[in-house]
Amino acid sequence: LLLGALFVGALALVSACAEDESSSSGAPAAGQEAAAAALDQEAVVIDVRTPDEYDAGHIEGAQLLDIQSADFATGMAELDADQTYVVYCRSGNRSAAAAEQMQAAGLTVLDGGGMGDMVAAGWPEA
Repeated sequence: LLLGALFVGALALVSACAEDESSSSGAPAAGQEAAAAALDQEAVVIDVRTPDEYDAGHIEGAQLLDIQSADFATGMAELDADQTYVVYCRSGNRSAAAAEQMQAAGLTVLDGGGMGDMVAAGWPEA
């Protein structure tokens, strides 16, 4: 019984260390923290919402690249691989998906989360 408890404790410690290692990769977490880091880096802003959402209000200077559009992959392929990007949406769900796809394509992308996160980090609204 004691040996089993020691094994479980050791396993928990290894798991915790693995989690710490992955979160300390240098990339800020998604949301306001990442949006602030992107502002410091002067990242190019990508709004991954729909055109109607964009037209209702967006971050100043943001490029629209609707993740739900059939043209998302084409638009993503046209982005400069030497730039750093920050993506955002309404709540952070679509930005997470977009950031994942863009990173998989070799782009440097921060997930700015929702528009509220971007504004709270200091990005001006248009």
